[in-house]
Amino acid sequence: MSDHKKRQRKVRLFGDVYNLSEMGVGTLLLIPSIVFLVFTFVIPVIQVIQLSFTNYNTVTGAMNSVGFSNYVYLLTGSSSANFYQALGHTAVYAVVRLSFDLTLALLIAVMLDSKIPMKKFLRASYFAPVVVPIVASSLIWIWFYDVNIGPFNQILSALGLPTSKWLLGENTSLMSILIFSIWKGLGYNIILFLAGLQNISDTYIDAGKIDGASNWQLFWRIKFPLLRPIVSFVLLMDFIEAFKAFTEVDVMTPNGGPMRSTMLLVNYIYELAFTNGRMGRAAACALILFVIIFVFTIIQRKIGANKTVDYD
Repeated sequence: MSDHKKRQRKVRLFGDVYNLSEMGVGTLLLIPSIVFLVFTFVIPVIQVIQLSFTNYNTVTGAMNSVGFSNYVYLLTGSSSANFYQALGHTAVYAVVRLSFDLTLALLIAVMLDSKIPMKKFLRASYFAPVVVPIVASSLIWIWFYDVNIGPFNQILSALGLPTSKWLLGENTSLMSILIFSIWKGLGYNIILFLAGLQNISDTYIDAGKIDGASNWQLFWRIKFPLLRPIVSFVLLMDFIEAFKAFTEVDVMTPNGGPMRSTMLLVNYIYELAFTNGRMGRAAACALILFVIIFVFTIIQRKIGANKTVDYD
């Protein structure tokens, strides 16, 4: 048996030695996943890149190569104001959502990690919105926001406060979408932070207590630094989710809302592709969105990799 193993061929790849037979089996098992990835990701991405350099019109069917004209149209053309408006709305949406998501989720997770009554019920209640289909929950919140019979305005009236136009107001529509989005995704982040808090060894906490640290010092000096990997993950995923938000905006405020006040980048891409029939311009806008997300991901990973915690 040992002689047989010696006769097995090996190959050095990227500084490591691999057994050829084992590599063959591993490659064979990976083929279905590779084929699926090629047809669902690689080929569509290549097609989007190709379309971004054409003037493909879904209405007329015409398609000719136009070089970088689509990118010039979006960034400096006559309709670039619409692109920058959508980009600005998306940036505001992402920053506000990330700020509240991180703060509220971490605060509630710390509360649920302490000794409080009805802890299991509260955990389930906070996570329940995550499992509700986004279209169904959006329709329910449209009723909540109804200016005449909606409970939100009813509560404001009962408290003697001025009511709001919510989804119908140019200055309040994006805020209304943000409130819904924060409510919808908060539970997922709470579970992540709660899992991280419960995974912190009691040794660190006991050592802090022996040194006379207060509850705030225990959190800020010990717990929060140990939660940095989860914070980085939540920040990254929330940013991606914010920049590709579409369904809730399209259901609650069709066509970009009042005065296009809720027109986000993905909604703008949809408008270019399926309302205006300009598939080439939509593909170019989609690639710009991809580059924004990709650059942020690289920056975030670089920053997260440089933040290490050593308690030895």
